[in-house]
Amino acid sequence: MSLKNLTRPDNTKAVIEFDVDAETFDKAVSAVYNRKKGNITLPGFRKGKAPRSLVEKMYGKGFLYEDAINDLLPGAFEDALKESALDIVGRPEFEITSADDKGLVMTATVTLKPEVEIADYKGITLTKKTIRVTEDEISAEINTVRERNARNIDITDRPAEKGDIAVIDFEGFKDGVPFEGGKAEGHELKLGSGQFIPGFEEQIVGHNVGDEFDINVTFPKEYHAQELAGAPVVFKIRLNEIKAVELPALDDEFAKDVSDFDTFAEYKADVKATIEKRKKDAADRETDDEIVDILVSKLQGEIPACMYDSEVSEMLNQYDQRLKSQGLDLATYLKYTQSTVEKISEELRPDAEKRVKSRLALEKIAALEGIVASEEEIAEEIAKIAKAYNMEPEKVEALVSKDDIAADVRVSKAATLVKDSAVFKAKRAPAKKKESAKETADEASETADAAPAEETPVKETAAE
Repeated sequence: MSLKNLTRPDNTKAVIEFDVDAETFDKAVSAVYNRKKGNITLPGFRKGKAPRSLVEKMYGKGFLYEDAINDLLPGAFEDALKESALDIVGRPEFEITSADDKGLVMTATVTLKPEVEIADYKGITLTKKTIRVTEDEISAEINTVRERNARNIDITDRPAEKGDIAVIDFEGFKDGVPFEGGKAEGHELKLGSGQFIPGFEEQIVGHNVGDEFDINVTFPKEYHAQELAGAPVVFKIRLNEIKAVELPALDDEFAKDVSDFDTFAEYKADVKATIEKRKKDAADRETDDEIVDILVSKLQGEIPACMYDSEVSEMLNQYDQRLKSQGLDLATYLKYTQSTVEKISEELRPDAEKRVKSRLALEKIAALEGIVASEEEIAEEIAKIAKAYNMEPEKVEALVSKDDIAADVRVSKAATLVKDSAVFKAKRAPAKKKESAKETADEASETADAAPAEETPVKETAAE
């Protein structure tokens, strides 16, 4: 098996002609015959006993060739590709030139990895991310833990107040008739949470355990159940229990209960460090994205569409794997979301193009800078992969090409080089009108990269 001829019709394509000698091809055909003969019956011969020569005479020599070619093709093409020293992308298009007693001759039309150029990647200007942690952020983090460790205490000596948990039985009536989904027993409702429709929770406040009373409310006009939208209704209520949330004191005992620290001061310092690290990691990711955008804008070269197609396919596969880890798969997801592979692929394509371009840019930088991956660095990367997938390093080496790992190491080092050479400038605050002392102090306490609070969805019932 060897390379016969190599032509390059243009800068993006190449045609590799390669052959398989007669002896190797004949052995492959014989192997196919031995696999198939058990299912072949010819007159005068028991099943599986017909000679190969008669089988070829009866069915034609091409009867065995297709499987033989499929068996030989991967190895033959790989040998020819190595001999050609071409760096290709995408899937080759194969064509059989000849297949007979003289052997096998094939051609593969391949897409060449593009030659790209990039300059001015050192000393790029980036915005410096300011990392600040405020007392409010620390308090919010601690209060979240505090609320998780709160306990509910029964209240019997006062009426229900906002913030209490009311355990109620209720049934809703529209025009004196009970409506579907408007009844529940022993329902726990935190008063003031906004879980139910406006006016419902406020009318429980002031009542005592054991009280039975009516609540009059009107459903919102945009309510999801059309028969209730905008309708006035009456809920008959029985207040079974009142519970108050008792938060633990913020002291050393609390710190011991929720952490590995002995004092609240140590615990608070650790919370601050955790928030700071989270912000720093987010800032680093933002900086990395900024670098990628800059490098992509500086990349010059014609990139074949098949590289984007391959990246989209890989992203779809990763998406499918994530869904499977959650007990779903891509086909089921598409069914429930009424989407299609084509639609999702279209949504993924911009990110796929960015990934392809950034990889090409960093590979080019690695080449320009003469960056290499040492055996030690490759071993460290294999160890990281093994740890991430809970595998033995030897199994990783068997599954992943060492050359691919080395390429990843070079790309990573190129990214580090660009980042280390960057010039970070502080973000200039826009000019403002003269502010009060309080406004200035409030602004100083805010972090430059504070994240917006998440909204927690609430499951609706008919009373909600």
